[in-house]
Amino acid sequence: MKKLFRTIVIVSLTIIIGLTSTEAFAGNKDRTGQAGANELLINPWTASSGWGNAGMATIKGVEAMWSNVAGISFTNTIDLDFSYTNWLAGSGTKVVSFGLLARVSESVVAGLSVMSMNFGEIERTTTENPDGGIGTYKPSLMNINIAVAKSFSNSIHGGFVLKIINEQISDMTGTGVALDAGIQYVTGLTDNIHFGIALKNIGPTMKFKGDGLAYSVLFDGMSSNITVVQRADEFELPTQLNIAAAYDFNFENASRLTLAFNFNSNAFSKDQFILGAEGSFRDILMLRAGYTIEKGMRKSIEDAECTNVYKGLSLGATVQAPLNKKGLKVCLDYSYHNTAHWKGTHSIGARILF
Repeated sequence: MKKLFRTIVIVSLTIIIGLTSTEAFAGNKDRTGQAGANELLINPWTASSGWGNAGMATIKGVEAMWSNVAGISFTNTIDLDFSYTNWLAGSGTKVVSFGLLARVSESVVAGLSVMSMNFGEIERTTTENPDGGIGTYKPSLMNINIAVAKSFSNSIHGGFVLKIINEQISDMTGTGVALDAGIQYVTGLTDNIHFGIALKNIGPTMKFKGDGLAYSVLFDGMSSNITVVQRADEFELPTQLNIAAAYDFNFENASRLTLAFNFNSNAFSKDQFILGAEGSFRDILMLRAGYTIEKGMRKSIEDAECTNVYKGLSLGATVQAPLNKKGLKVCLDYSYHNTAHWKGTHSIGARILF
């Protein structure tokens, strides 16, 4: 098993080297906008977003259910995580997430998390009332994640996530399912070398249904209206592959510096290279920084080649306080993403680790 996993890691790293030296860096830009359920690509968790999702190879705890599910296998007993995100500040979009992990056997951990996006009230309009004045509606997006992971050895960890996707407005709903799979490999004299692979959002197409697709029409020569139902087209999910690596520089007094790299291959948008660093001081204060590299990202948002409102830089911090000698800890997290035209994305979170 170890030999097989090492082979996978070597092949993955070879792919990264090949991609960095070819035009494959552009990703699948021709398919941009053709997928739906793009909220699956939004990291709703505070700590991991603080260094731009660079830590896919080292992620642990509840947040690993979004990043790389293999990381939940490091949970000691129970982990609780809550996060609130002001997404693209000024847009009125809020993201709330909650997650729970529990160790169910010596080598198996199971978890549940919920992500909900709230867009506030939007003016209702029709062809007869294009200026509104007939009320409002509230779109909502919710993802429910059910995860399980297993430690096959001290070095190899893997897991799966089943995602239940729900998108709705007052008269139309779209529901789907997706699957994530992840592997983490830890090696080195002090377990300071990390590799990770995560395949995300694999699932069948989704389709909207509901009364919003029907309308009443009076045709010439008819005395009463008839109901016409439009057919909604199916859409694919935003599949994504992450191949990540990280290295820990361990110092005295439980201090550490981690350098991380993540190659993010998107099926329906440009590929990304993410670089990140996390410094831990006495396992109490943690500071993070990340930078995402994407073709066209540094150009003006008005430029046709720039297709991402994010400008690359992300920052984060955590204060972690042990409450007793048995390992109980409380963590407070903050993260910031720089954006164009908005006031950035801000997240705050709290975690309890048993």
